[in-house]
Formats: sequence, C-alpha cells, structure tokens
Amino acid sequence: MKVTYYGQSCFLIETLGQKLLFDPFISPNPLQSENGKAIVNNIEADYILLTHGHGDHVADAESIAKRCGATIISNYEIVSWYQTKGIKGHPMNLGGSKSFDFGTVKMVNAVHSSVLPDGTYAGNPSGFVVSNTEITFYIAGDTALTMDMKLIPMTCPKLDFAILPIGDNFTMGISDAVLAAQFIECDKIIGCHYDTFGYIKINHASAQKAFSAKGKELILLPLNESTTL
Repeated sequence: MKVTYYGQSCFLIETLGQKLLFDPFISPNPLQSENGKAIVNNIEADYILLTHGHGDHVADAESIAKRCGATIISNYEIVSWYQTKGIKGHPMNLGGSKSFDFGTVKMVNAVHSSVLPDGTYAGNPSGFVVSNTEITFYIAGDTALTMDMKLIPMTCPKLDFAILPIGDNFTMGISDAVLAAQFIECDKIIGCHYDTFGYIKINHASAQKAFSAKGKELILLPLNESTTL
C-alpha cells in the first residue's frame, strides 16, 4: 500500500488497485508554489474522501472529481453540495459504515467546525477508518483530542497506521496527538495539518521525540513524496 503526501491534510492512498484521495488542498497551498496546479491537473483518483468543508480540505475536490470521474465520499451535506455540481457522491454520517470496492469505510467523530467555501452549511466534521484485506488505517481529519477515539479499537479492526493532525492552534497539538495515538492503540502515526501557515509550524525533532518517548513512531513525510506501508 502506497501513501503520498501533498501537504496540509491531503494524502493519496493506493490500495487494492484503487486510488483514494483525502482532503485535496493542493493548488492554493503556499508550500506547493508552482507545483500545485500541475499536480491537480495530473493526479488520478477513484474516490475523494472529505473530512469536512473547510477550504484547506476541499479546494481542489471539484476539479479533480470532474476530470477523473471520481466519487466523493463525505457526509450527507457535503455530498449533496457536490451533487448539485454534477459530481458523483456517496453520503454517509457519523457512526455509519459502508463497503466499497476498496474496502470498508467507517465514519467516526471529529471535534472541529465545518462550512463550505461559499458559506453553505457543511454538516458535522468527521474522520474515517478504512479497512480491507491489505491494511486498516484511521485518518482523523481536523479534530481536537476526544474520548471518542477510545471507541476506535473497540469497534474497528486493529490499526496499522493513523494520520493525525499535529499543528496545534486549529487542531490537536503534539501532546494531545500523542494521547490520541494511545487512545486509538496505534504505534505508527503520520502527521498532518502542520507547517502550512505560521499558526501551525512545528519543531519536527521535538515532535518526533515526544512520540518516541511513548513508544510511538511519528512519520513526517516530505511534500510530494511517498512511502509504502
């Protein structure tokens, strides 16, 4: 299984021959500079999963979905908004699970806010647990630390890795993310939602040391690079 990081909270995860794109904020990302538009014009996705409606998570979803014919998976409100634009979608809501050709998606709670770029109500933010015969992972979306995370190991297959926000200010910071890793009983964490703007810049070495002290591995993928898990 291959994971590619495009900055902020955008990941392309390739599993069982399917390409899952999460929270595509690429072309407006200031860290992408001139690369962003080219990536958006060439990236391939079968499904686009959106955790919530903020612009730094949905900015390129429409253009990629229309070019690729991708299906958007998100909550009912967000999927309905994209359907009015002629984009295929599968609506879900918190606590629900659904099987797709790439595996099963369970929509889990996130504590944050959410509104679409034009001001449309975007429903409740969420995270996703994706599981199949190859791997199981949790992508938290933007969230505070929440006791609901303790439900994940009780209701889902054991996680092989998790993607957690670590940038603080708008989401969990490092110390809360370490606790989150303990709550979800996962030792391999990929960080997201950090460094893009001044508010969320982190010290990489200190962050990795904090996770290591609790027996956890924090992976900070370089922009536009991939890893195999």
